[in-house]
Order: sequence, then structure tokens, then C-alpha cells
Amino acid sequence: MEFKHIPVLLDETIEGLNIKENGIYVDGTAGGGGHSAEILKRLTTGKLISIDRDPDAVSVLNQRFRRNENAIVIKGNFGNMKDLLELRGVKRVDGVLLDIGVSSHQLDTASRGFSFHENAPLDMRMSQSGVTAEELVNTLPYEELRKIIFEYGEERFASSIAKGIIAAREQEPITTTLQLAEIVKAHVPQKVRRDGHPARKTFQAIRIAVNNELELLDLGLDNAFKLLTKGGRLAVITFHSLEDRIVKQKMAGWCRGCTCPKDFPVCVCGNKPKAKLINKKPICANGTELNNNPRARSAKLRICEKI
Repeated sequence: MEFKHIPVLLDETIEGLNIKENGIYVDGTAGGGGHSAEILKRLTTGKLISIDRDPDAVSVLNQRFRRNENAIVIKGNFGNMKDLLELRGVKRVDGVLLDIGVSSHQLDTASRGFSFHENAPLDMRMSQSGVTAEELVNTLPYEELRKIIFEYGEERFASSIAKGIIAAREQEPITTTLQLAEIVKAHVPQKVRRDGHPARKTFQAIRIAVNNELELLDLGLDNAFKLLTKGGRLAVITFHSLEDRIVKQKMAGWCRGCTCPKDFPVCVCGNKPKAKLINKKPICANGTELNNNPRARSAKLRICEKI
């Protein structure tokens, strides 16, 4: 099986992790193993634990790293990485990488139902198990649909789109990606249709809901930070503002010291920073990478170190 995926911000991520040859590292969203392979090149006696919830990715990772004694592959969700690692006797790691969002393989495999460019069953499940996008679209009440599209897609025409979905499914079930894309297109203003594909935000929103992405990101960040040893680093790549906001706020919280009101003469909270930022502003793809991989255009890399 081919799992095509060009790793985004590869050099910057590897440099930011500050890899030690005998360290223990986690690639929590390993995909096709692009980032994992580069980490493994820098290990001698160290270990890399590559985690992914997609069975296709796990199959590819097992095949790709089958001869590498430093590689461990786990099928699971990065949100549960602390439990997954502790089951294998790993309680501390030197670095964690999280590359958040849908992979190129998932987008480009039409049958997975992530893309609005190809007609396919309305699926969108990264793990290939659980509730599908079709089930959500055809069963959720109007207000829940509107909220998902508005909050997760940051779509200002969420009300109109949700009403369109409700009306359409009363006529017949919405079962394919192109069905949904056409419904969205029909319920946004004409000018919006000229600014990229009008279904992009709605598809993003439903995908996030199907895969519980934001809740798992919040949980995964906490688990990753708990696993880090002193001096260990967490590198996170995000692709849209909702994810980046969660990462930015989480890292800022770890880096914050005293939280007492400013008018207190002395600190009584005793709170001390638990981390420091390696890059104060997010790292973005340079022109060369953007020419080679247009999907990197929205990528942002943030890195912090446990102190």
C-alpha cells in the first residue's frame, strides 16, 4: 500500500526537537512516516514510537520500519499516548511531535470521503471506525449542525448551509461527498463561490466533528507534556486557526509564571513556569517548500521545552 505524504516543515521540526541519539521520541501522528524516518536517522541507541489511528498508516509504518530496531509502531490515538506508552513501560520521553489534521493520503484517497473534489461515500473517519460523516449529516438536528459548521469551520453562512442540509435530507439521504458539496454551494452567496471552493469550511467542520479532533488535541497536548522529561521538547504543526489557537494558549499557560493580581506586593500563588518557548512566533513554510508542496501554505509550527 502506498501512503503518499510530504512531511511539512521537516527540517524546522527536526531541528526544533533537538534530537539526542540515545533519546526516546514520539511521533504522535505518524502518517506515512516522513517525520518519523528523519528522527530515526538521528538515533543510535534511542527509540522512536510512531503512533497513528489510521489502519492504512499503521500498515505502511510497520512495513517501512520493519528492519529498524529503534522503531516501535502503535495503532492508537495520540490523545491517549500517555496510557499507550505506559502499557509498554515508557514513562518519560525526550520529545514529542504532533502533525495535526488530515494527511495527504487521506485527502487523495477518494474512497475515504474527505475531499469535495471527488464523488465518494461521505465517510471522513481517520480511524476507519465509529460514526461517519454521513451519519452526522443525516441525523443531527439543525442547531447542532449549525454550531458545528460555524464553530469548527468558522463559516459565516453556517445557518443557511445547515438549513439546506436539513431540507435536502428530507427529500433523500445525503450519502456522497459531491451531494454535500452541491448543497453547500447552493446555500452560499454567488460571490463566495468564486473565492475557492465554498464547501471547504463545511467539510473541515464535519471532519473535525467526526474525528473529535479539537478535544483530542487538547487532551493530547496535556498527555505529551506530562510525558516529557526536563529539557524535552514538544513540536506541534497545525493547519488552521482553531488548532493553532489551542496550541498557542496551551503553551502560553505552561510558560506562565506568577498568576497573582498585579497589585499584590508579593507572590502568593507560588506558580512557576513549566516550559519555555523555543520560537516565540510560529514557524511557517518558506517559498521553496511552498512551491514544492502547496498544502504547506497554512502550516504553523510551535515548539516549547519543559524546564
